[in-house]
Amino acid sequence: MTDIQKTPFVRELASSDKKIRDKATESLTLFLRSRTDLSLLELLKLWKGLFFCFYHSDRPLTQQALARNLSYSLVPTLPRTAVHRFLRAFWITIGRDFHSLDRLRLDKYLFLVRCYVGVAFEIFVKGAQQNAAQNKGGDKKRKREEAGQKAKKRSKGKKQSEEREDEEEGQQNDETKWAGLESYISIMEEGPLCPLNFDPDQPPADEKNDYIPMPHGPDGLRYHVMDIWIDELEKVLEFEEVGGDDDETKTRKPKGDVPIELILRPIEKLRAESPYKPVRTRAQEALDDERLIEWGFRTRKVDSDESDESDEEWGGFD
Repeated sequence: MTDIQKTPFVRELASSDKKIRDKATESLTLFLRSRTDLSLLELLKLWKGLFFCFYHSDRPLTQQALARNLSYSLVPTLPRTAVHRFLRAFWITIGRDFHSLDRLRLDKYLFLVRCYVGVAFEIFVKGAQQNAAQNKGGDKKRKREEAGQKAKKRSKGKKQSEEREDEEEGQQNDETKWAGLESYISIMEEGPLCPLNFDPDQPPADEKNDYIPMPHGPDGLRYHVMDIWIDELEKVLEFEEVGGDDDETKTRKPKGDVPIELILRPIEKLRAESPYKPVRTRAQEALDDERLIEWGFRTRKVDSDESDESDEEWGGFD
């Protein structure tokens, strides 16, 4: 694993030839599928090679294709046991090396970050919704079959007991459904969306126990993630139009269950806990996004009477 950064498929990922890039992506995917036991330290070594491979990629179309290959083509195919560790390695690498990027290369890394925010929502929000819908359909069929085998007459107390069991089972299913998202959000709160730039209480690196501290921020990365957070969430949600008959009165509402409090939790923490006013202001702007109001997740602020009175024109002395 020590020479993984020098392997042919890492170097070939930056090729301008699409066939070579696709073959290199396939080789990388097969490698990661076959090595589900890779530690965080080993994945960081891999990401160091991928980071500089991306650094040397030229031409906008090649850069965008490589960013999508390393995110949307790669991450969803990884074993579930390795996804969070792989994402942690990515955010550690980006947070650690973000300050070293020059302005000529910054845009392509911002696009890579956008892809990683998007693919995480695709896996942990859209994927979780789809899996829950499939499981729910299977559970309903199983319950119907079990109900057909039971006696038709049941006491009222037994019915209430079964209803309570169904409710508890539904709550447990919800907790399980969003467990992956919860773990991912914790990674973001620990890393690029952490309210602190420096935490003196953060434990040092411990390679024996496979622990590497997450870099906090920096602010440039923090601002970018907040700016694209709702954009990438919107891409994975399914909507239905509700309201009046004309287009002006119609609004879009997300279908299915969306754990919006969990999704917005890192930004809420930045708004409330960041010691820097510009960060708090940017977080508030993200939370005031018009789409969140349209989707019914937040309410529009109403100006107070006091502010109206303060804006009245001064009439002078009597």
